[in-house]
Amino acid sequence: MFETIDISTDDRGVATLTLAREDKHNALSAVMIAELTKAAEVLGNDPAIRAVILTGAGKSFCAGGDLGWMQEQMRADAVTRASEARKLAEMLGALDRMPKPLIGKVQGQAFGGGIGMMSICDVAIGADHAKFGLTETRLGLIPATIGPYVVARMGAARARRVFMSARIFGASEAVDLGLLARAVPSGDLDTAIEREVAPYLNVAPGAVAEAKALVAALEPRVDPAMIDLTINALVSRWESEEAKDGIAAFFEKRKPAWQS
Repeated sequence: MFETIDISTDDRGVATLTLAREDKHNALSAVMIAELTKAAEVLGNDPAIRAVILTGAGKSFCAGGDLGWMQEQMRADAVTRASEARKLAEMLGALDRMPKPLIGKVQGQAFGGGIGMMSICDVAIGADHAKFGLTETRLGLIPATIGPYVVARMGAARARRVFMSARIFGASEAVDLGLLARAVPSGDLDTAIEREVAPYLNVAPGAVAEAKALVAALEPRVDPAMIDLTINALVSRWESEEAKDGIAAFFEKRKPAWQS
């Protein structure tokens, strides 16, 4: 059914949604974005599903945007870039609104869009060796489409610590920033995830769905106007000379003009 993700469900109704591009560090391609959007619909509408674990295959959780996708964006026009950004926004929104608890099992590194994937989880537990970063500004870009979810998770004050600098940080700081609820040794990660899953097997699924929807209604909303703002900001940044030089420099393995 899927090319870039795997879904397995145990006899308790606990589904594991795995980003399955291990050779690409589970980077988000156009196909993966479409499949994750569909997965959110399938899992969200299945009454047998009690909870969903989101994880990645291999050593990385999610390395952000796929390099091939990025090269396509370099050649695209503004309308195409906006369309692709909207697909990413719709995928994040679909997982964020999914009426099932979404538990992040962050077994490895996450950068860029991977931080966005962590941010739409109801709770995320990470391996204590993992590294993280919002690395877009290294390329002359900005973390725009994922921005509403990242800022909602961290809060603006904490987001300012890492949102613009592209600084790499460890799991303990990810906990301090609110991205992770806890960081544990890799060998303890399965046990820690099971502790998050277990309570959901003893509560009413409909009440869980409505409680999650209530939280979404009470917090600042990621509405269509905000999505449009982030898309427009990203498209504008793609047109900048900094982005053109930064992305070209990345693929040419050289420093961009503005890097010391």
